[in-house]
Amino acid sequence: MSLPPSSADRLALMETFVRIVEAGSLSSAASQLGATQPTVSRRLQALERSLGLKLIRRSTHTMQLTEDGERCFARAKELLADWQSFEADLRGAGDEPEGNLRVIAPHALGQQLLVEPLVAYLRAHPRVNVEWLLHDRRPEFVAEGIDCGILVGEPDPSLVAIKLSEVPRIVVAAPSVVVGCTMPTHASELGELPWLALQSYYRTEVTLTHAVTGETHRVGLRPRLGTDSLYALRNAALAGAGVCIASSWLVHDDIAQGRLVQLVPDWRAAPLPVYLVYPYARFYPARLRRFVEVMRSAMAAQVDRA
Repeated sequence: MSLPPSSADRLALMETFVRIVEAGSLSSAASQLGATQPTVSRRLQALERSLGLKLIRRSTHTMQLTEDGERCFARAKELLADWQSFEADLRGAGDEPEGNLRVIAPHALGQQLLVEPLVAYLRAHPRVNVEWLLHDRRPEFVAEGIDCGILVGEPDPSLVAIKLSEVPRIVVAAPSVVVGCTMPTHASELGELPWLALQSYYRTEVTLTHAVTGETHRVGLRPRLGTDSLYALRNAALAGAGVCIASSWLVHDDIAQGRLVQLVPDWRAAPLPVYLVYPYARFYPARLRRFVEVMRSAMAAQVDRA
């Protein structure tokens, strides 16, 4: 007859169970834990035997929590958070970030603007490994095991949301687009030009505001090209396909080197807020707290520089 697991063993089994639920499958949990799928399966069975409860119903292609499993998942997360908080209190301010951090970020920001501060974070905290996942969508924290996400736009009110910065947006085009035309000086003169649309944020109209007077004007558009990619938008603009609204940080160097020109420079589209978001919890590990600090200062500096 096998002995019941000790309290320390039960904590490890609960941690495995939480990871299984958050990862969505035994194989994904095994990959994240650096273990084999049979090992993870044995740990789940050991926890179920210890509690005398069936926690998960499994079939060939699906995995579903039982009612007891749902209650166990909620309480296990609380217990693990309390234990982590207890450890952090004992360690004090010298708590060293360690472990894996899974982050989801938009393609453009994640490929260009945030790589430098990400590398600086890794150098400062050699015991942390980061999974840097790039998607232009809102994160599924539980299903994907995401620790935090960087989001352009307004966040879900159910999440912790730390505002990193606001991204100014300006009107730009290749010089060839306005060759032979009178350079526009008012937003009302933009509607007749060929346009490119970033469909995540504007499609058939955009409202511009004068930076000094506060006057607003709605520009109706008939885009020659619509895309959901900021990089595709910029490349199409560089090729002379039309006018677009672009994040100022992305086109700053293009304007400085004459590849693009800023049209109606006194007029701006509403800036886009950038947030770092993550679920509410009783305790946040040092690796997440330090990451928030690094991204907050880096994002503000990068946008201000542009």
